[in-house]
Amino acid sequence: MGHIVYSEFSDHRLASGPVRIYAAGAAHAPAVLLLHGAMLDWAELSWMHLAPVLAQTHRVYALDFPRHGASRPWGDTLVDQALLERIVHEALNVLAVGKVHLVGLSMGAGVAMGYALHHPERVHRAVLAAPAGIGAKRKAQLLTWAFTRIAPVQRWNARYLAKKPELIRDTLRKGLSQGEATPAFEAIVLACQQEAERQARHGEKALDDWQIEAFEPFSMQLDFLPELPDMRVPTLWLRGSDDPMVYADDVAEAVRRTPGAQFIGIERARHLLPLDQPEAFNRAVQAFLVD
Repeated sequence: MGHIVYSEFSDHRLASGPVRIYAAGAAHAPAVLLLHGAMLDWAELSWMHLAPVLAQTHRVYALDFPRHGASRPWGDTLVDQALLERIVHEALNVLAVGKVHLVGLSMGAGVAMGYALHHPERVHRAVLAAPAGIGAKRKAQLLTWAFTRIAPVQRWNARYLAKKPELIRDTLRKGLSQGEATPAFEAIVLACQQEAERQARHGEKALDDWQIEAFEPFSMQLDFLPELPDMRVPTLWLRGSDDPMVYADDVAEAVRRTPGAQFIGIERARHLLPLDQPEAFNRAVQAFLVD
C-alpha cells in the first residue's frame, strides 16, 4: 500500500518487541494517537481518511499493534490488554509526548479506554469508536469462547484467508454499508489482503490474543463497564446504527456510567466506522478534539 497516509514512520522496541509508529502533521501541534482494531486492521487501513484530515491541525501518530502491519514478529508473546496499554505508555515516552488525544476503533477503543482509566494524566480526550471491552456477556458466549481457544483452527483460518483474496473482498463488500461504493473501497480491499498475507507468512492466528483473552466461558473477562464511573478523561463514544458487533445497549450503559460522556450515533454505518462513513466520522472526531 505504501506510506500514503503518513509522511514518516519509525521503528522501535516497545515492551520487548518491534513496534512501528507512523507520524504526520506539524511537530509542535497538539498530539493525537490513533489505535486501530483487530484481525486484518493496521494503521494504514482504519485511519486512511482520518489521519490526513487531522494532520492539518494536529501532530498525528499511529501504531501498528503487535502482529499487525510492520510490528512483527512477536513470537509466542501474549498480547493482551495489559501489554497493549504498556505499549501505548512506552510509545508516548519514546515520542516525548506528555499528554495526548486518543482515538481508538474496536479493540483500539478498548485499549484507549483502559489507558485513559489507568493513566488519565497522559490523556487529554479519548474518542471510543465502535468500542470493544464493554458488556458482561456476548451472544453464544460459551460457543465463541470454545472456538477462540482452538489455536490450530485460528492459524488455519489465517492461512485460508491469505489464499482467498476474493473472500476478503466479498466480506468487505457485505460488511460495509455502501458495499463497493464505499470511498476508497479498492484501497481497503488491498490493505486487508496485504495484512492477511502477512498473518499467514508469520504463522499467526486470525484472531488477536486480545480478542481471545477477553472471553471466559460464561462472561466476558474484559469488561470496563464497572470502572467507567471513575473515568476522569472527556470521552466521545461513537457507534454505527447498523453495527452488529457492538451492542447498542452496552454503549448506552457505558455512556450513562461515564462522567461527562458524549455520544454520537452515525447513521448507515456498521462496525468499521472510519471507513464506512468517513465524512461523518471525521467531522465528529474533529469537532470533539477542538471543542
